[in-house]
Amino acid sequence: MTTVYDVPADPLLKRVADKIKTMKEFTPPEWAPYVKTGVHKERQPEQKDWWHVRVAAVLRKVYMNGPIGTERLSAMFGGPRDRGSAPNSARKGSRSIVRESLQQLEKAEFVGKAEANRGRVVLSKGKSILDNAAHDVKMELGKKNPELMKY
Repeated sequence: MTTVYDVPADPLLKRVADKIKTMKEFTPPEWAPYVKTGVHKERQPEQKDWWHVRVAAVLRKVYMNGPIGTERLSAMFGGPRDRGSAPNSARKGSRSIVRESLQQLEKAEFVGKAEANRGRVVLSKGKSILDNAAHDVKMELGKKNPELMKY
């Protein structure tokens, strides 16, 4: 069985984002075209479908690191803040984007709350969409490089 751990993240996120686009639960909020993804960024994202890719990335992070909360997820999507001549310092990403994407994932029943308020975990529906996409990516990459199919 192919899992998320067996394939690279970029093609997996593209595949999951394409599947998420077709679902009605995942619509970008009205503020999505104007928002930066964190204080460490200077401009908004350039991709048109950045919201769906971010939701797919949040789902993958919850799968790999769950149970996990919004605080740690926003830290994973953060980066270095440019402070001019002072040394850069680490800043967290937008917690609003993480919260909104987790709410949409909960509405679609891909993630759920863990017991005793320990964060979010992936449910069986979310695990199956990620594992099926990982299997498709592995088959696609295996056609290009047969050495990957040995494992």
